[in-house]
Amino acid sequence: MAIDRAKKCPISITMLSWLYIVVGVLSTAAHYAEFWTHRPTVSEFAWINLLGVEAVVAGAFMLHGKNWARWLALLWMATHVVISVFHPMREIVIHSVVFVLIGAVLFRREAREYFGTN
Repeated sequence: MAIDRAKKCPISITMLSWLYIVVGVLSTAAHYAEFWTHRPTVSEFAWINLLGVEAVVAGAFMLHGKNWARWLALLWMATHVVISVFHPMREIVIHSVVFVLIGAVLFRREAREYFGTN
């Protein structure tokens, strides 16, 4: 569904979108920096790249009002919740709280109207 050009992107979506873009780029770069001391498996390398690209794509297309992109953004965070199961308990708690907060931002009335799903 095409977005009305007169409709502005809500500031919360703009900020979240840019956060996704920045986190996608920086987290991927940080993992690449770790490769100097830790040689990743093919699976790790694939996941790192997939998740980095996923975050950047979700952020970029949310800025353009694409509804599928907000679902991709939520999937990206849900993936981190699942990955956290293999780490200390505090990580799953933190990722779960962030997941809920992101979901709240992405599905507020203002966001639903912007993404054309109201």
